[in-house]
Amino acid sequence: MKDEPPPLVTPSSADAADRSLVDDVRQLASDGRVLVEAELAYQKSRALVAGEGVKGVIAYIALGAALVFFALVALTVGLLIALTPWLTALGATAAVTLGLLGGAALCGLIGKLRWERMVGQLTGNADNQAGDGT
Repeated sequence: MKDEPPPLVTPSSADAADRSLVDDVRQLASDGRVLVEAELAYQKSRALVAGEGVKGVIAYIALGAALVFFALVALTVGLLIALTPWLTALGATAAVTLGLLGGAALCGLIGKLRWERMVGQLTGNADNQAGDGT
């Protein structure tokens, strides 16, 4: 029983003198082109599968972020309601607003320090590195 050669392999003469270098190079180029086309098709199909998967992941992350946002809004409203008997409605609103703005300022400061540290590390400039460990 005779085995069929793979599709990319053409039967060649056992004697190297019977083959032409030009024919060998043409066959190599042809085989390379077929392999590149197959690899591109494979990577394209992988990208399509990954793209479909990413859509679902992004949808659930967006839903989770929206739910966290609504939970924080509920916490803020609850804090306003809870502080109103002690600080009046205007005082509770001011206290909660100032607390949220203070938290935002703290987050902004930490973000700025981390940005400067990253820029310092990327540029190799020791002057831009923050030494606070954040």
